[in-house]
Amino acid sequence: MPTPNNSTSSSKFQINTRKWENIMQLVVLFLGLILINILAQNYFFRLDLTAEKRYTITESSKTILENLEEPVYIEIYLEGELNSSFKRLQKSVKETLEEFSMYAGKNIQFTFINPEQVSSNPEEQNRYYKQLSDRGVQPTTVFETVQGKKVQKLIFPSAIVSYKNKEKPVLLLKGNRTASPQEQLNQSIENIEYELISAIQKLSKKQKSSVAFIEGHGELSNDRLISLTQTLSENYIIERLNLNENLSNSFKSDNKGNKNPIQNLLQYDAIVIAKPTLSYTDNDRYQLDQYLMNGGKLLFFIDQVQMKLDSIAQGGTYAFAYNLGLNEMIFRYGVRVNQDLLQDTQSGQILVNVGQMGDKANVQPIPFPYYTTTASFSTHPITKNMDALMFKFVSTLDSVKADGIVQTPLVFSSQYSRIKKVPTLISLDELKLDLNPKLYQTSNLPVAYLLEGEFSSAFKGRFPPSGFSENDFIQKGKDSKVLVVGDGDLLSNDFDRRTRQPLPIGYDEISKNTYSNQEFLLNTLSYMLDEGGIITSRTKEFEIRPLDTFKIQEEKSYWQFLNLVVPNVIILVFGLGWYFWRKKKYS
Repeated sequence: MPTPNNSTSSSKFQINTRKWENIMQLVVLFLGLILINILAQNYFFRLDLTAEKRYTITESSKTILENLEEPVYIEIYLEGELNSSFKRLQKSVKETLEEFSMYAGKNIQFTFINPEQVSSNPEEQNRYYKQLSDRGVQPTTVFETVQGKKVQKLIFPSAIVSYKNKEKPVLLLKGNRTASPQEQLNQSIENIEYELISAIQKLSKKQKSSVAFIEGHGELSNDRLISLTQTLSENYIIERLNLNENLSNSFKSDNKGNKNPIQNLLQYDAIVIAKPTLSYTDNDRYQLDQYLMNGGKLLFFIDQVQMKLDSIAQGGTYAFAYNLGLNEMIFRYGVRVNQDLLQDTQSGQILVNVGQMGDKANVQPIPFPYYTTTASFSTHPITKNMDALMFKFVSTLDSVKADGIVQTPLVFSSQYSRIKKVPTLISLDELKLDLNPKLYQTSNLPVAYLLEGEFSSAFKGRFPPSGFSENDFIQKGKDSKVLVVGDGDLLSNDFDRRTRQPLPIGYDEISKNTYSNQEFLLNTLSYMLDEGGIITSRTKEFEIRPLDTFKIQEEKSYWQFLNLVVPNVIILVFGLGWYFWRKKKYS
């Protein structure tokens, strides 16, 4: 009878043991992966290792995305045969939306659409382009060189954001037109998060903020503000406010125990003073002052000098300063509006009759230095990466000492500008002379200031006007914000010369350019009313790192060798070393 082979049994036992150990290791690994996935769902985190935090969205954006009640659908019309610049923009949009979906989940759904592939029929294609245009998606014409020939192509660098049966177009290609194409593209990429999250927030916002425009002192009329108010009405409740009527109605109500006039003003989140021409009374100023002390936001768009283009058409006229009764109050808050007019070599144009051409007037566009166009801004979120603004008869500003107030100049004149103190004669004869840069030796004069902090009342140390109680007077206000701009026409729209229809705010009929006047006010309101803090995403800054073309030519062979040959040599050496090591160990 054969005896059992102990070595064979032991060997089989060891094999079975290793087998079960391997199975147990596999089970543990599988369970570990399940546990990691469960933890990853509950404890989400991402690491952004880029220097500019390119893939990190702001906390305010995350809050909006996490609180979406329904899906947001985004159609991006950047698809198809794009050049390298637009591909870079497309890639950045996709990366931003993918980042959005990390926080909103299925509530962010997006698709890229190629408008050229909608139909092969040219007529249907044109109808589709017209539909996009009606929805606010405007094309950009791009000229490219293909096989040595110039080719014109339409690109739609825009998106449409839809939420709860509402939609909003978003222009993705923005930035300062005075910058190079590469810089403008980079500015557009920096603003992608803000443009998209701003549209989502405006569509998902349940309650609109309210903005009042003061009337009763010769301010801009409804027809001059129609373009602006139509745009603002999409995001804000817009009303007209007469301070004298507010005071009268409140005093009548006070006999019945109702709110005082200041409390009535506090229903508005911001108050805009747009180009007054008549003086404010003590009662008017007191209401605005105490509104600010209670945390209200004030926006002053002031024409300090009385001047219109029509008044200088015949031989010229003298420009005089207005007495608006607001100077001392604004001075107390931290800014002085100077009694001067800015002239700038970077300017708009006006139509002037330069002589006769046969029996007809020869009307030509002539540069007009009082129509300042500027793209010199601070890096503040309100103005960062913004396109040029147009001012008409703008006055300069100076900051003055105001304890506890942060004073930020937002907009400046160009490198070649000068000022004319008033009273002064302004005549079209000035246009006959060329704009001599030697006469324009002053640069970067501020024309818009943002003031932030706890303001001291302009009525501090004084008795309140008749009818107001000293018990309600506030000397030191809550934290608030004030904007001061040395031009009231910044908000005004012109009218088409033929149809007399209102033109978009900032549109110049001569140059056919639309300046960013409207965007400036929208950005300012967004910042001052702190709508979730999303405007801070405009502070993103992506540095352009261009390659050194000369160094590329000099070291071309070296880098080709380093990138193509060296990796292969390393792999070959590693493979041979691994082969000989295994041969030596297992031989």
